Amino acid sequence: MAAAPRRSPPRLLQVKATQMLSPTLKRVTLHGDALSGFPDHSDGAHIKLMFPQPHQKIPVLPTLSENGIVWPADGERPIVRTYSVARYYADIGQLDVDFVIHEAPGPGSDWARSARPGDTVGLAGPGGPDRVKSGADWYLLVADPSAFAALAAALANLPDDARGHALLEVANQEEILDFQHPAGIELHWLIRGNMTPGESDCLIRTVSQIDWLPGIPSIMLAGENSQVVAIRDFALNQKKVPRHMIYAVPYWKDTFDEEAYHAERHRIMDEMDTPDSK
Repeated sequence: MAAAPRRSPPRLLQVKATQMLSPTLKRVTLHGDALSGFPDHSDGAHIKLMFPQPHQKIPVLPTLSENGIVWPADGERPIVRTYSVARYYADIGQLDVDFVIHEAPGPGSDWARSARPGDTVGLAGPGGPDRVKSGADWYLLVADPSAFAALAAALANLPDDARGHALLEVANQEEILDFQHPAGIELHWLIRGNMTPGESDCLIRTVSQIDWLPGIPSIMLAGENSQVVAIRDFALNQKKVPRHMIYAVPYWKDTFDEEAYHAERHRIMDEMDTPDSK
């Protein structure tokens, strides 16, 4: 029996540059010798970022042993949050991560807001399920800014003749970005306005109103919990889309931090792993 691939330990990386993509979305470019061996073709994949504690400048990363992960003591343990690879440049050893900058305190947003060249962060991964399913007749991709990196990667990897819809919710016109996409994918920019992300129903209303093409779609749902779950249930129950053709991952939940939301998030993801009963 072949040995299982050896797990890579967390990598300690440095900030090389930053760029504001919109008033609320900041791209941080990371580099460092530890990126050597990072898997190519990882754009859009899930990663864990490990931020230093307030009293630290450099995070203390966990190590790997024969028995699994060994974490530092609680007072030194890094603060861990889930993000997506926006772009990995294997040829020059750089990796981009996009951060939503929000007013409410949060370790990821706070770190990214003040990030400067030379700052350090840990990274583990990549991983996560496939965002685009094979064998689809058309495509439906739905995201808010927390998932724009994953959506951009999905659009970039669609076949040139792909058909379908991409729905993107933002708070205002200033958050609209330029996404490259196949000509047959129609982009729908939805303005949430004064509604909070948890209150908004822009995405589910539009999903129920757009022209559903013939055949079986590959559906990518990523963003705030309430709309991801609502659209998933609509696709499963109203449109009878096979469960295995849906990627439904709530990246966050309005008013919750990642620790408080962790169990519910994984329960929702586990529901999508249930074999299709049809």
